[in-house]
Amino acid sequence: MNTTGFLMIATIAVYLMAMLAIGFRYSKQTSNSEDFYLGGRKMGPLVTAMSAEASDMSSWLLMGLPGVAYLTGVADAAWTAIGLGIGTWLNWYFVSRRLRRYSQNIGAITVPDFFSKRYHDNSNTLNALAALVIIIFFIPYTASGFAACGKLFNSLFGVNYTTAMIISALVIVGYTVMGGFRAVSTTDLIQSIVMTLALITVLTFGINAAGGWNAVMVNAQSLSGYLSFTAIHDATTGSATPYSALSIASCLAWGFGYFGMPHILLRFMAIEDEKKLVLSRRIASVWVLIAMTVAIVIGIVGLGMTKAGALKFLEGSASETIIVEIANLISQHGVLATIVAGLILAGILAATMSTADSQLLAAASSVSQNIVQDFLHVKLNEKQSLRIARITIVLISLFGVLLARDPNSSVFAIVSFAWAGFGGAFGATMLCALFWKRSNKWGALAGMISGGATVFIWKYMVRPLGGAWNIYELLPAFFVSLLFIIIVSLITAAPDEKQNAEFEAAK
Repeated sequence: MNTTGFLMIATIAVYLMAMLAIGFRYSKQTSNSEDFYLGGRKMGPLVTAMSAEASDMSSWLLMGLPGVAYLTGVADAAWTAIGLGIGTWLNWYFVSRRLRRYSQNIGAITVPDFFSKRYHDNSNTLNALAALVIIIFFIPYTASGFAACGKLFNSLFGVNYTTAMIISALVIVGYTVMGGFRAVSTTDLIQSIVMTLALITVLTFGINAAGGWNAVMVNAQSLSGYLSFTAIHDATTGSATPYSALSIASCLAWGFGYFGMPHILLRFMAIEDEKKLVLSRRIASVWVLIAMTVAIVIGIVGLGMTKAGALKFLEGSASETIIVEIANLISQHGVLATIVAGLILAGILAATMSTADSQLLAAASSVSQNIVQDFLHVKLNEKQSLRIARITIVLISLFGVLLARDPNSSVFAIVSFAWAGFGGAFGATMLCALFWKRSNKWGALAGMISGGATVFIWKYMVRPLGGAWNIYELLPAFFVSLLFIIIVSLITAAPDEKQNAEFEAAK
């Protein structure tokens, strides 16, 4: 290995060891379930905002989004980003404060626990079903993170894809198992800062390598449909393909997913004071919009670099390594530049880790708290509960590694399916739980089942029909779930007075 490669790997290694050190530090402060799952509800506004958005964006921000923009132009990436931006703001504005208040009032420490206690489900069927949904969709979501890590090291250093993926998984599992929610939130804050620096550095270098901003724009304007919001560029034929209103609606539908993301909703539940959510909302909304805009521009700049001869053309899923390739170019400009390149790669790891750790934690709480204790009624002391949670994290990671073993898998495709799963099963259910007093347990059950099932049915049976049916599965799943919640709630018994009183107290 040459000096450049050694310095880059050393930089990444130092970063990973720092994350493990944070996990070890917070392991001393984690003594019970509420500490492990919610950090004792003591999170500040900055940590809440940045950990929520870092866990939201994942490797999709630094790999999937620039890759889509690089290959097809503005439309697909921009409409998706717009949907996510709107969804982020709406989720913080409408959901965060009421969920924080409601969950504390009824003593809920996980999302499934909230549904169960909100609807007074003494059988804990809601608890178990919601936990099962979390496990089903978090496994592929976690796998996408591991795949991103494997691609990063394989494309840059030639390290075996599987080996790199396993090492990354071990680090993520390590600090999550040790420190729980506080370790995850603190590392997420650091990782969001590293991600931001990586985006700015790559963008600045990329524009210079492409011959300046004017050269980038001239190249983009010369490609049919590349800068259009109503067409996408086909790199194979050099022509433009119309981007229909239905496709735009599909992209905007990504915003619905926010209302059902357990790892983001947990951040709302964990803040120390609900009034501080206003500041968190402003920080989160601004960061998300800037980060996604820069990521899309990096894709456009990357194609300009290809035109200028600084980069080879990246086909298919290889386009998702555009930032990796730019970091490799940066590393060729001396020792300091090599360290900077290592930090950029650490930024990609940060994006991956910040999502994977949050997902693993949410899944662990689902098994230990919601299935084993609440549904199966197994009595556990705090030590036993934490042990089962930690074992769950390890097992889900193993399934994630197995699912991500194909190096040709697309990070964007995996994330989009998992995102649809949570948005479909939990999105409408959460909104109705918070804002519709008449909704009941049976409606919530129907909404979860119908929404989750629609994601699978639409993805594998309806969408392949093409034409008007080729829309993102989250859109039909969300509205099918909402319809079932309304109908089933209205034809079954209304909530009792105690439920109504709790609902009013949370308003």
